[in-house]
Parts: sequence; structure tokens; C-alpha cells
Amino acid sequence: MSFDREQVLRDAAALLSRRATASMDEIAKAAGISRATLHRHFPGRDALVRALGLLGIAQMDERLDAARIEEGDPVEAVRRLIDEAMPVSGFLAFLYGENQLYDMPEVNEGWARVDERVSALFRRGQEQGLFRYDLAPTWLGEALYALIAASAWCVQDGRMARNDSARMVSELMLGGMLRSAS
Repeated sequence: MSFDREQVLRDAAALLSRRATASMDEIAKAAGISRATLHRHFPGRDALVRALGLLGIAQMDERLDAARIEEGDPVEAVRRLIDEAMPVSGFLAFLYGENQLYDMPEVNEGWARVDERVSALFRRGQEQGLFRYDLAPTWLGEALYALIAASAWCVQDGRMARNDSARMVSELMLGGMLRSAS
């Protein structure tokens, strides 16, 4: 049987996003591999968390590129970003709540890059008079990550249909940040 590193990391993120204290045995079981195989590829929890962080950043960079958030109408760019982020929402849910990642310079640098791109989108929407000025772009980014993470948890728990998650996040996010016509 071949080892699918990304699938193992996706399975680990799905489990850890809801049970942060899950053991390496539980993670291996959730991934459908033996504990020995997990340890062969990730010699400890820190190595696993680092790999999760780096893959999560890589996936977010890919999702930001695919969403083309620097192009076109900022409202539509936010919708594209949410649509593109939903397939990796489990990683975002894990990364959003994982404090260990903040001690890893390479992960911090990656998140700073992601945050800057997302904040630039929100600033552009404010400059065009579309988004509320009283909400800081960095706060809007944090709110977006939190909503995407919450939707992932709801989908994992069966409280929301996966197909509804992007629409629900978009409606709530945009409903709170769009400027009302005066």
C-alpha cells in the first residue's frame, strides 16, 4: 500500500480540528494507517503539526491564486475566495486553533503572506467604497478565517451540508461588511 502524505495530513487535520489532544495512535487510526507508519513519516507530534502547517499554507497560497483575489470586483473576489477555500476548510479549522504553529517561523511567514493578500483585498473594497470603513482589514481577515473554520466544524459534525457552506459563509461575511446604500 502506498503512503499518501497529503491524505494522511488531511485526515489528521480533520481529527485534530475537533480533538486537539488526540493521540498519535488516534491520528494513525483516523488516517487508516498503523502508528509505526505514522511515526516513520512524522517522528513526533511536532513534526506532524509542522507538516500540517506547511501544507495548510501551501494550500492557502494555491487557493488565493485560484480565486484571483487581486482581480475584478472586490465583492466577487471575496465570494471566489470563500468558494476556493472551502475544500481546505478542515485545514483552516485546524490551523486557526493550533497555537503550536505560532512558534514555527516558516509557518508564521506563510500566514503573514496569506494575511497580507487577504487584507489587501479588504482594503481595496474599502477604497472602492464597497466595504465598511469601521472594520479593520485585518479584523475582516480573522473573521473570514473564523467563519470558514466554523463551517468546517459544522460540516464535520453533520450540522451543515458541505454544498451549503460556501454560500452561508459568503452571506454572513458580506452581509456584515458591505456598506449600506445611503
